[in-house]
Amino acid sequence: MPTASLYLIPVTLGETEISKVLPPYNWSIISSIRYFIVENVRTARRFLKQTDPGIDVDSLTFYILNKHTPDTELPGFLNPVEDGNSIGIISEAGCPAIADPGADIVAIAQKKNIPVVPLVGPSAILLALMASGFNGQSFAFHGYLPVDAGERVKTLKSLEQRIYSENQTQLFIETPYRNGKLLEVILKTCNPATLLCIAADITLGSEFIKTRRIAEWKKQMPDLSKRPCIFAIYK
Repeated sequence: MPTASLYLIPVTLGETEISKVLPPYNWSIISSIRYFIVENVRTARRFLKQTDPGIDVDSLTFYILNKHTPDTELPGFLNPVEDGNSIGIISEAGCPAIADPGADIVAIAQKKNIPVVPLVGPSAILLALMASGFNGQSFAFHGYLPVDAGERVKTLKSLEQRIYSENQTQLFIETPYRNGKLLEVILKTCNPATLLCIAADITLGSEFIKTRRIAEWKKQMPDLSKRPCIFAIYK
């Protein structure tokens, strides 16, 4: 491998065949890295083993990066680069640093002038936007909406206003087991003429991506329980 770098390694969005969504080039990069920054060691080891059955995962070094990791520990995760060793960031699903704590490590790497190399892989946000039929020139992803019922409705109304005033697609997510409740709030809050795209289980065999007006969704609500899902609204 050339210059020691920080590689952003995408993973599948679920139980999808790796060869379907990740190019062989990624595998060659992964097999040459011995240091990884991950959210969960168990799932990271499983992904690496699926990518290369012959890899010796016990010989690898893992640094855990999640919401509990102190900020003071992050710069030290990049120490191997100073010794000429590349490092890989592995997210729990999709692309590292996109709605993912890996962004904090990338920011540090940029400040340290460490080469950052994003590898090709699936992003649920972009795939949902691609399939929605909505504005792909101007869009915003907001992550999770507020948990408080009043604030959630207020935020939804604000986002809906932006699709009409700014011609901007608005995307957001919810914890899979609460998808149904969020959908109910969307249908009660948004204008019947507003378009809603629901993209669930992207790249999986059970993939579901449909764009309908709010009024149409009210007639038949899909079962989104425990399914990773992206919601998008547009005019």
